[in-house]
Amino acid sequence: MPDPVVLRAGFSPIKGTRHLSLEQVTLDQYGAAGDRRLCLVDVTARRVLRTVQHPALTAVDAREHDGVLSVTLPDGRGTVGAPAPTAERLVCDYWGRPAELTLLGGPHGALLSDYLGKPVTLASAPPRAVVYGAGVSLVTRSSLDDLAARAGTATAVDPARFRATFVIDTGDGPGTEDEWAGRELRLGTALVRVGGGIGRCAVIDIDPSTGERGSRLLRTLAAYRPRNPAGEPCFGVYADVIGPGVVIAPSGHPLRSP
Repeated sequence: MPDPVVLRAGFSPIKGTRHLSLEQVTLDQYGAAGDRRLCLVDVTARRVLRTVQHPALTAVDAREHDGVLSVTLPDGRGTVGAPAPTAERLVCDYWGRPAELTLLGGPHGALLSDYLGKPVTLASAPPRAVVYGAGVSLVTRSSLDDLAARAGTATAVDPARFRATFVIDTGDGPGTEDEWAGRELRLGTALVRVGGGIGRCAVIDIDPSTGERGSRLLRTLAAYRPRNPAGEPCFGVYADVIGPGVVIAPSGHPLRSP
């Protein structure tokens, strides 16, 4: 198989916020550099906020550059500044596993607390500490188009619903990625090794622009896709970085199928 064409690249600097479409992504040994480096914490419960329980987060635009974090809410309110590490560390639950986090000061936590209607604190996380699977995730365009056809949607499925590091085109038909386990793929100047399928949950039914629930994509996937041991329908594949490098996307804008 020839090297895949990268159609979209992106991630979220704060876990659960809008999945950004970026012009380029740097892959280090852990995955996409800066991906989910930050998260929001319920300090009282000692728990990292979960997107499926706080869908409004997906409508928050968060961007980080040279240590400066900008956060913009859907209503236009926002704040910009460098999060200040505190001396406080907290071990929090992240889907049943412990994550040792550093709590951060600054205006971001107060803004997001007001938006979510509950007190939350911004925290920094070690690489992959609040990443559910491997450091890179891949979804193919052919599989997205096939899903749209099966779901009967009037427009293409927004790939941001799947929060994949990369949307790629291999020239093959839908589901071809199911056979890639153990295969090495060249993405830009980086090299990754493909792992298993990604089990999907109700997060994909959350509109990535508004944070509202409403699609039937999970039900559609459940009707035809293979499932993981937890019973979740798989869509897309995980990958590990075996050769760091830079991956450039063609536009840095959301992919739309014709």
